[in-house]
Formats: sequence, C-alpha cells, structure tokens
Amino acid sequence: MPAGLSIHVGLNKVDPDRYEGWDGELVACENDARDMAALARSAGFDDTVLMTPDGTVDQVTAALRQAAAKLTADDILLFTYSGHGGQVPDVTGSDDEPDALDETLVLYDRQFLDDELHREFQGFADGVRVLTLLDCCHSGTSIELPGAAASDAGVRLMPVYRQQQILERDRAFFEDLQRSLEKSAPPPRDTGPGVVLISACQDNQVASDGPVNGAFTGALLEVWDGGAFRGGHRAFHRAIQRRLPPAQSPNLHTTGSPSPAFLRQRPFTV
Repeated sequence: MPAGLSIHVGLNKVDPDRYEGWDGELVACENDARDMAALARSAGFDDTVLMTPDGTVDQVTAALRQAAAKLTADDILLFTYSGHGGQVPDVTGSDDEPDALDETLVLYDRQFLDDELHREFQGFADGVRVLTLLDCCHSGTSIELPGAAASDAGVRLMPVYRQQQILERDRAFFEDLQRSLEKSAPPPRDTGPGVVLISACQDNQVASDGPVNGAFTGALLEVWDGGAFRGGHRAFHRAIQRRLPPAQSPNLHTTGSPSPAFLRQRPFTV
C-alpha cells in the first residue's frame, strides 16, 4: 500500500539579522501551513510542520532528505511552502530560465534556490509522486520581477531594494552555490520522481497575503471543499485559477515526467 509523507513550511517572519534588518512580517503563512497539514492528515499523510524560526535551510533540507530515505516507487510526497519569494540572477545559464533569474524561497535564515529544491527532489526514488504547492511570489517554476510593487503591504515579496542589498552582500555565495549545483547535478535519467507544481502565481507576478490564509491557499481550500473535489491535478489548478484575478494567475508546472495517471489522480491521493 503506498505511503504518503508531507512537509509544510510557513514563515510569518524571517531572521532580521540575516536579512539586513528586514523581518518580512506576514500574517497568514503559519495558518496556511497548519491548514495544509490538517488537509494532508485527513488524506492519510504523515506530516512534518516547520513554522517561522524552524523554517531554515538546514531543517527544510533535512526534512526532505528524511522523506527521500523513506519513500519508494508509488509513494507520494506533498511539499507546501507559504512565505516570501525572491529572485537572484542565474549565473550558470543552464536552467533555460527565460528571465535569467533563479526563483527562491525566502527561508528564515537565507534564500533557498529553486535549483536546491530541484536537487532535493532528484534524491527521491524512481516512481515517487511529488506534489508541490508554493504560496509565494515568483513561484511559477520554482521547482527548477525586480521592479514590481515590492513595498506594497500584503504581498509575499521581498522588497526590491532589500533584494538588491542582500544580493550585493551574498553575490559570491549564490554564484558559488549555483556553479556547485550545476557541477554536482546527476546525469539526466529516463525515470525518476514525477513532480507536479501548482504555484500561487507566475514567475513575474506577486502573491497576496490575507487575514486568515494567503489568496492562493484560501482559493485552494475552497476548491478542495473538505474533500468534495473529485477532479485531477489539471482540473484542480484550473478551478483555483478561476478564483484569483489575472494579476495573480496560478501556474501548473511539471518536471521529471510525472505519469499521466498521476496527473489524472485526485490531488492528495495516497
């Protein structure tokens, strides 16, 4: 019988000592993580929840690697993240990023590159199903715009001036990390985990926070309707999309060639 493990990360703040005095305060991200964990438990997943100070690179990476060590073919990982999103220049040019930027999850202690998340997913066994839900800005392809209204309240985006300040401070670190990830990337394989991402918005858009849930997570929970939803992942994505304005258009993105059967499956099916 397949097994299901879920990891839920929700950050209402980041460590100001690591972000040049910026704490990135948000309202609804921890609620998002709690609500998604409750949904996962009701669907038969064993869950791990990492709230604000525990949402560090080391703890998120450790949780993913522990899950990778346990799951085998036909099992499923659900990974959800709610918090700020950011971008850094892609110096390797190896990811076919149309905007020449790597998207990031703004974790408690530093930004976590989409390439790092992709590397962790590549550590899962062939045939593992991976469903990723990212409620953050710039999340359209974050399993692999500076200039937006970053200082507006209620969006999950690190302010542009702060991104630039931190990038200047950490440029050498991220460039070394990107090159290291490129060198250590495993050779392409015909099989592997099939990853489905449903994100809060496109790479060039921002995601809205809210008083209870983020706009994306709130729409997702409405569509799920306590388990009444019966369609597949594509229908789930379209239904969420219809509940949000064009300025925040959720994306469906896949890597690793998830099977047609997985895409047709009702979301959260263990």
